[in-house]
Amino acid sequence: MKGILSIQSHVTYGHAGNSAAVFPMQRMGLEVWPIHTVHFSNHTQYPQGWTGDVVSADSISKVFDGLAKLDILGDISAIVTGYMGDASHCNVIADIVTRVKQENPDCLYVCDPVMGAPDKGCIVSDGVAERLIGTLMPMADILVPNQFELTQFTGMEINSLKDAAAACAKARSQGPNMVVAKHLHSVEGVAFSMLMANEDGTYLVQRPHLTFERQPVGVGDMISSTFVAGLLTGCDPVQAFEHCNNAVYGVLKTTEEAGEWELQTIAAQREFETPTSDYKALKL
Repeated sequence: MKGILSIQSHVTYGHAGNSAAVFPMQRMGLEVWPIHTVHFSNHTQYPQGWTGDVVSADSISKVFDGLAKLDILGDISAIVTGYMGDASHCNVIADIVTRVKQENPDCLYVCDPVMGAPDKGCIVSDGVAERLIGTLMPMADILVPNQFELTQFTGMEINSLKDAAAACAKARSQGPNMVVAKHLHSVEGVAFSMLMANEDGTYLVQRPHLTFERQPVGVGDMISSTFVAGLLTGCDPVQAFEHCNNAVYGVLKTTEEAGEWELQTIAAQREFETPTSDYKALKL
């Protein structure tokens, strides 16, 4: 039985981290084996606060060691990582990726390098960003950064689409085979823009901006998961990129129409299989 190992945060209420990533991949027909880096009551932007704990690096290692004893590491088709609750998690993830690839060299490592956005209530521990840049991001087969994270990895300023394409190219020269820039806020226009760069070229896909009183959390986690799920279910990279954009837009549209803050992944679950929109990617 083939599966995806998803290592990121978990919230009991709502949809962020594994709570936003696991179900979409399952709904697209894939087995998913989650390991949590934190277990919180809810995401950290609630004004009431949150409760819960960061999972220790030792606990993450123990869970993975349990999987290794089942002799299933060769069945892991992809490893998806997101929010790290502590810098020590990065070292554990590097070891996990190395061990899995020894058993299955074709396993894809998909890194969503969450570096935090204090203005949005997303805070990461000291040392996480440095270890992401120095260790995990260069190891990735597929890197899924936002504009800020892409800038931090490449050291390049991004003020235009041309800048973003150049930054994706530089990021690819630093290790990853493919880069999916999941939000380019500096690209002009009224559309929400994403960029995907691989050996075949650089592609832009856009969707309409939606207006929220409070921006939903977990969108990036959903982007990473639906993209890799597309690849593993027979899509080529451009098709997976388009499917990801359209599926996520469908969920966001349902969320907006419901007047909700939390992503409506259950109500909009058909979007993961058959998106109602069909925005196409443009090769630059």
